Amino acid sequence: MANLYKYEQELIKEGHQLIAGIDEAGRGPLAGPLVVALCILPLNYYLDGLVESKQLSANKRAELYDLIINDALYYEILEISVSEVDKLNIYQATKQAMIQLAKKANADYTLTDAMPLTENIDHLSIIKGDTKSLSIAAASILAKVTRDRLMEEYHEKYPEYGFDTHKGYATKRHKEALLKYGATPIHRTTYKPVIEVLEKTKLTV
Repeated sequence: MANLYKYEQELIKEGHQLIAGIDEAGRGPLAGPLVVALCILPLNYYLDGLVESKQLSANKRAELYDLIINDALYYEILEISVSEVDKLNIYQATKQAMIQLAKKANADYTLTDAMPLTENIDHLSIIKGDTKSLSIAAASILAKVTRDRLMEEYHEKYPEYGFDTHKGYATKRHKEALLKYGATPIHRTTYKPVIEVLEKTKLTV
C-alpha cells in the first residue's frame, strides 16, 4: 500500500498548516445523490486502519467515520441531488462541489482525488488519491458512509430495488428491478441504462 502520509508530510515541510483532502462517493451509480466530502486533519495525524474506503468493511468504515468526525479540525459533506447531476453531468457536478468545499474551507492547500480545481485554489489533483493521501482517504470515508446511509434510507422507500445492497450501482439485480418496475425519482435520467428503461417503458420520473 502507498504511504498515506507522503503528500501531507511534504506539505508540512513546506510550511502548510491546514491541508484539506476532498473525495466523492457516487459518481458511477444509476441512482441516488452524489456525495462530496472535505476533511482537514490535525498535523501529523495518525489513525490506525485508515485507508481508502473501498478497502474497508461497512462496519470498519462506520467506526472510522465516527473517529474522523471527532478528530478532524474541520470537515464538511455535500449532498448533490440527482437533478443537479443530470443537469450538469457527473463530472461538472463533482468539480463544482469540490470547488465550493475548497473555497469555504479556505485551507492552506487542498488535495483532491483525480479532480483539478480552479487556478486560484492551491491544490494538487492526485490519481487514485484516496490510496495515496491520508486526508483524501479520510474524506473518502466520510463521503462513502454518508452516501451508503442515504441509500439505505431510500431502500425503505423503494425496497424492491435493493438499494441497501448495491447502493444504486448497475448490478444485475438493479437492472432487473429497473426493467420490472421502471425508474424512480432518484434514478439518473441521463445515464444510459436508465434512458434505455425509460424508452422501453415510456415512464416518466
